[in-house]
Amino acid sequence: MSSVQKKVVEAVDKHRDSAIDFLRSLLKVPSVTGKEKEVQGIIVAKYNEIGLKVDMWDLDPDQLAKAPEYVETGHSYRGRPNLVGLLKGMGGGRSLVLNGHVDVIPPEPREAWDIDPWGAEIREGKIFGRGASDMKSGIATMVMAVENIIKAGVKLKGDVIIETVIDEEYSSNGTLGCILRGYKGDAGISCEASDLEIQPSATGSMWFEITVQGRSASMSRIWEAVSAVDKGYRIAQAVKEYQEIRLSEKTHPLYKDPRAALACFVGMFNAGTYPSSSPDVCVIKGRIGLLPSENPLRVQQNFIDYIRKVSDSDPWLKDHQPEVYFKGYRGEPAEIPVEHPINNTLKRCFKDVTGKEPVVKGHEGATDARVLIKYGIPTTIFGPGTITQMHATNEWVKVDNFVDAMKVLATAITDWCGCR
Repeated sequence: MSSVQKKVVEAVDKHRDSAIDFLRSLLKVPSVTGKEKEVQGIIVAKYNEIGLKVDMWDLDPDQLAKAPEYVETGHSYRGRPNLVGLLKGMGGGRSLVLNGHVDVIPPEPREAWDIDPWGAEIREGKIFGRGASDMKSGIATMVMAVENIIKAGVKLKGDVIIETVIDEEYSSNGTLGCILRGYKGDAGISCEASDLEIQPSATGSMWFEITVQGRSASMSRIWEAVSAVDKGYRIAQAVKEYQEIRLSEKTHPLYKDPRAALACFVGMFNAGTYPSSSPDVCVIKGRIGLLPSENPLRVQQNFIDYIRKVSDSDPWLKDHQPEVYFKGYRGEPAEIPVEHPINNTLKRCFKDVTGKEPVVKGHEGATDARVLIKYGIPTTIFGPGTITQMHATNEWVKVDNFVDAMKVLATAITDWCGCR
């Protein structure tokens, strides 16, 4: 570790408590998707305090809609600002994009939580709250790593662009908005939950919707009905079968156990409008996971073909084929080479800071890194959150992981960007 990096690590240790306080201030704001403004205000205040150049704007849906990566969510972007904090370098170094999202999913049902999801309580070395792992600890890591570089008196050669974006839980439109506004770098780090692992790839995720037709009948002639529940159940079973087929066929070197990467399942099953009426329509909604090596359009067609094959074996469904749509969330898989310089920088700094060899594997979930990669910014994933806590009840992040992540990221920034 260089003398400059030692100074940065010492700064992180010295200001450890203030970094924890900053993370807790983010966790206390219920920034559920659509309500991101308040938490962005806290981050802006920090940027102004440490002297970063600030760019805060509402996304332009007309501009976004022209990009192939745009996902229509049906939500307004008015009063939900995207935010970039820029630390301008002296010149002669490489630039780095740090990316993370400020929105979180709702904590409902609240009664399932043992603690206040917005309380940011610390217990037994963990900070609890909605977004603790996904991904406000990652946001705090980015911001506080840069603050500690500044407090250590280090002058960077390359620019650091911190993107705290909106709407990630429904789309990648926030990160896309940063790209369209002109923010690019020589490399990127997404501080999504990675358990301090270095993850050069991310899986894809697609939502599907299947409409299954039945036939209603009078409750006094129920034998004449074809229950959409029964037929929908057969299709739900087909989704499960499709998952097992994919698990037996698909492999990738960064996913030794592909179950999490390829998770394909039914999340919603809706049929019927009245207890004493046989339903004639069933709507099934779910999700398909994709490995980085897969083509999403090919997987979609393969899924449609399998549902059709199963339906052809059913006396009713073969003449009343279910309709399969892909709508809502759509995140393509993405990856960069394992030996890319940004990964090697992180690996070197991780070992210097922790004394341990880093784990390099694939991220089990879709992230905004895919948009950065798509637009020519080689991006890897590294953050303090744990994947098992993403969207979990009683969500938490380990304090020690948060502190270690700040040290690794701060030293990696100085290494990548160059410094005095």
